[in-house]
Amino acid sequence: FVIELRSRTDALKPLQDKMQEYLNSGLQLGWLINPQNQQVEIYRPNQPVEIVGFPVSLSGEDVLPGFVLTVPI
Repeated sequence: FVIELRSRTDALKPLQDKMQEYLNSGLQLGWLINPQNQQVEIYRPNQPVEIVGFPVSLSGEDVLPGFVLTVPI
C-alpha cells in the first residue's frame, strides 16, 4: 500500500511512473493525491487507473480493511 502526495514542485509524470513501478513490484493499492488538480489517481493491479475528484473518501479495500482517508477540497 502506498500513498503519494504531489507537492507544488513535483511534476506529475514522474510520480505516475513511480506508481507504475510500484505496481510492477507487487503493489496491491496505491493512491496518488494531486491537490493541484483536486484529484486522486487510484492504482490497482491489472486495472486501469481510476481518477476521482475531491472531496472523496478513499477506502483501504481488501488491502487495509476498515481504513478510510477523507480528502477534503
